[in-house]
Amino acid sequence: MQTLPNSVIPSAPSTPAAFDTTIHRRKTRPVAVGNVIIGGNYPVVVQSMINEDTLDVDGSVAAIRRLHELGCEIVRVTVPSLAHARAVGEIRQKLVQTYQPVPLVADVHHNGMKIALEVAKHVDKVRINPGLYVFEKPAGDRTEYTKAEFDEIGEKIRETLEPLVISLRDQGKAMRIGVNHGSLAERMLFTYGDTPEGMVQSALEFIRICELLDFRNLVISLKASRVPVMIAAYRLMVKRMDDAHMDYPLHLGVTEAGDGEYGRIKSTAGLATLLADGIGDTIRVSLTEAPEKEIPVCYSILQALGLRKTMVEYVACPSCGRTLFNLEEVLHQVREATKHLTGLDIAVMGCIVNGPGEMADADYGYVGKQPGYISLYRGREEIKKVPEDRGVEELISLIKSDGRWLDP
Repeated sequence: MQTLPNSVIPSAPSTPAAFDTTIHRRKTRPVAVGNVIIGGNYPVVVQSMINEDTLDVDGSVAAIRRLHELGCEIVRVTVPSLAHARAVGEIRQKLVQTYQPVPLVADVHHNGMKIALEVAKHVDKVRINPGLYVFEKPAGDRTEYTKAEFDEIGEKIRETLEPLVISLRDQGKAMRIGVNHGSLAERMLFTYGDTPEGMVQSALEFIRICELLDFRNLVISLKASRVPVMIAAYRLMVKRMDDAHMDYPLHLGVTEAGDGEYGRIKSTAGLATLLADGIGDTIRVSLTEAPEKEIPVCYSILQALGLRKTMVEYVACPSCGRTLFNLEEVLHQVREATKHLTGLDIAVMGCIVNGPGEMADADYGYVGKQPGYISLYRGREEIKKVPEDRGVEELISLIKSDGRWLDP
């Protein structure tokens, strides 16, 4: 077996406090989106997007409300025409009249200056895609972009973007510069290739236009459907922003992640990797499912990383030959009885071998110590031993006795 020379063997820390398990988020400027703040020292924000046609005002209001009631803090709507932009005004008004104000983001794409200017009156943030905002039809016979051609289009972008930037600036609203790997502008592809660098340069071009107009209420995203590309793009964006002393918050997402288990795993792989590095201020999990299915995934990612505490954290062993009860069934029973609570850690452990150690940080523990009986813990302290068939009931009684129970 290969061994390390003594000179490179890391020494043990003098105290456990030497290990810092806290995720230290990158310092970013706070950007207000309605009554929600993205960035700064505020919690990572959860958002999603409705599927309804925005012309369907009642359907859109109902969809936005469903998402918001589930904990979605910002909701995006698509705005492909001026009629859709005006409909957003009706949606916003009806939300206020029948429910409450919800932070809204408008998605604007191809040659969308007029649409963006109209919808900016009715939403809290406008999302534009640099690759499509000034859409240039690709030339099939092109082999390169000269600097003059590159700069000429850049000037056209500035002229087209300026009215929207001024409108949002003067209204105190926000913009998301949302780059997509799959829709990079042709001149970016020719200049930088189909690469994270091309994505970053696309975002930086739009950021600089905004800064020249003294507008900095910006949120940046660089989404891709391939996780390694997405991760590389965000990491490069952070480096470029740090070099330029920019502190804009980042919206994370793996676009077109798909559905089911793999869609969730794919989104988690991208988002959690960056969040663990302290990168990211707002997230969306993009599933080919009802938007409501995205919200629990977002909160689960944030909870697992210790970035938000919005549900019970369950610690449970995988079960083995030492397990003294049906662990899967009991975990289900405990979860069903307590899942409506917030801010608690509850451990369900099958035996005494690893139980107390593995659940040391839990608020409450449910441990099999001998056949037919359950030991209930508060933290590291064993409180009582009860018959197995009364275990869940007695766990609830213990939580109630501590004043930490809420009825569902």
